[in-house]
Amino acid sequence: MLILGGGSNLVFTENYQGSVVKVSTKGIEITSDDTHYYLTVQAGENWHQLVEFCLEQKIYGLENMALIPGTVGAAPIQNIGAYGVEFNLFCHRVEFLQLDTGKLTTYNKQQCEFDYRESVFKQRLRNLAVITQVTLKVAKKWLPVISYGPLQHFDSSTVTAKQIFDCVCQIRQSKLPDPVKLGNVGSFFKNPVISVEHYRTLKASFPNLIAYEQADGQFKLAAGWLIDQAGLKGVKVGGATVHQEQALVLVNLGTATGGDVCQLARKIIDAVYDKFTVVLHPEPRIIGSQGEVEIK
Repeated sequence: MLILGGGSNLVFTENYQGSVVKVSTKGIEITSDDTHYYLTVQAGENWHQLVEFCLEQKIYGLENMALIPGTVGAAPIQNIGAYGVEFNLFCHRVEFLQLDTGKLTTYNKQQCEFDYRESVFKQRLRNLAVITQVTLKVAKKWLPVISYGPLQHFDSSTVTAKQIFDCVCQIRQSKLPDPVKLGNVGSFFKNPVISVEHYRTLKASFPNLIAYEQADGQFKLAAGWLIDQAGLKGVKVGGATVHQEQALVLVNLGTATGGDVCQLARKIIDAVYDKFTVVLHPEPRIIGSQGEVEIK
């Protein structure tokens, strides 16, 4: 059985030989206390539409994650994030059906074991949990997050959440092709995190290296920059190619198979490792006939 949210983060390599269950439940409930709003959102709600809804309700904080495709129920699995903000910053509770016990279970933020594009739902509870609803905790006192690249030109004392939302939408639409028009899963690779020693070695050889220091002292690299610098923009395998505008995106020119996409991804992984000794890991789930598989 394959649980499907929006399907925007899946690459099928073969016809799936099983049942596909699409979660389509809808509903948003809002409560509050003196300092926070609490939004209990059904798993089938569209994530971007939730961000828009919050803006309309003057509940600010999610605007950096505008236009991330997929459903609310999928958000905690991947710990989605963009432009300096991640889902885990707002997670209060996640309710899910545990398939091996048949029980409805609720985890708090700590129990979800969030990390960069990781959670307990991708690890210990992989294929064992169907997320049914998510409760977000959003502070009433809004603090804009404008530390990330394209948002740095804003003034924190005057910027509005709507301005950040509009800017993020404009950036994403200019960089990322519309999957309805050109098949893609958005960012195909996670931004790799490396040690400070590795960072210093790379920086000495590549002075223009794009990197962001993390709270633990490690450095997160821009995977798109690595792919671009490896000369891979426009490289094709079958009907799949590296997008000319954003090297982090692999697109289907119309005839690509899942195998083409995976072969192209392997070519990128190998080329980036050869040049930078950095291993790229795919962000989407790769699905074979019997379930999730690794790129070979």
